[in-house]
Amino acid sequence: MSPPPTRGTAEPGLRQPWPSGDGAGTGVEGEDVVEVETGAPRLRADAVRNRALILEAADAVFGEQGVDAPVDEVARRAGVGVGTLYRHFPTKEKLFEAVIVTHLERLVERARQLVSRPDPGAALFEFLSLMAAEAAAKRDLVDALSGAGIDVKDVASAKKLELEESAGALLRRAQENGEVRADVSLADLIGLVMGTCMAAENNSFDCSRARMIEVVCAGLRGEGPGPDRPPGPTGSV
Repeated sequence: MSPPPTRGTAEPGLRQPWPSGDGAGTGVEGEDVVEVETGAPRLRADAVRNRALILEAADAVFGEQGVDAPVDEVARRAGVGVGTLYRHFPTKEKLFEAVIVTHLERLVERARQLVSRPDPGAALFEFLSLMAAEAAAKRDLVDALSGAGIDVKDVASAKKLELEESAGALLRRAQENGEVRADVSLADLIGLVMGTCMAAENNSFDCSRARMIEVVCAGLRGEGPGPDRPPGPTGSV
C-alpha cells in the first residue's frame, strides 16, 4: 500500500481522507463506539486501548521518519489493523492533530505535578526546558497542518488554555518566592521559549536550544532563594 498523500500541496482547507481500499474497514472487529444511557457515543475499552496504541506509535514513527511516513508503519508499530487506524483517524491531519493534543496533555500533566514541588523556581525552569523540547519535536506536525490550511490554535484551543493556566501557576509560585523576576508575564515566558526554539531551528545559526534555554532561565532569575542563593538568616524572602 502506498503512503497516504500528505497535504503540503493540497488545496488549503480541504482535508483529504485516507485511501478507501487496501485494508480500509478492516482491523479488530467489534472495536467501535457504544451508546450510553444519555445517547452520547462512548468508545469501548478496546477502542480506547487501540487509540492510545496508535497515538504512541504515530508519535514514534513521525519522530523517526517525518510526517511523510506511511500509515502502514504506524498501524504495524501499534499492532492494529490499518482499518482500525482509519476508523479512529479518517484523515492524516486528524492523526497529526491528535498527536499534538496528546503532547499538550502531557505538558499540562507535568506542569500540575511540578506545581507542588518545594522549589518553585527550579520547577518552572524544568517546565520551560520541557516545553521547548516538546515544541521542537512537534514542529513538523504543526507545519504540516498549517500547510493544509488548519489552524493549530483552533485544534488545540482547550488544551492550550489548560497549559497556560498550569504554566501561570508555576510562574506565580516562583515569583512569590522571589526566584523569578516580578515583572515577567506568562506571555513573556512563552515568547522567550518559542523565540528560542525558532532560532535553534534556523540552520544559519550554530546554536544549542538547551543552552539558550539555560541562558533564558538565568535572565529570569530573581533575588530570592535558589540553588545558588541560600535564604538569609531569618529564612524570609
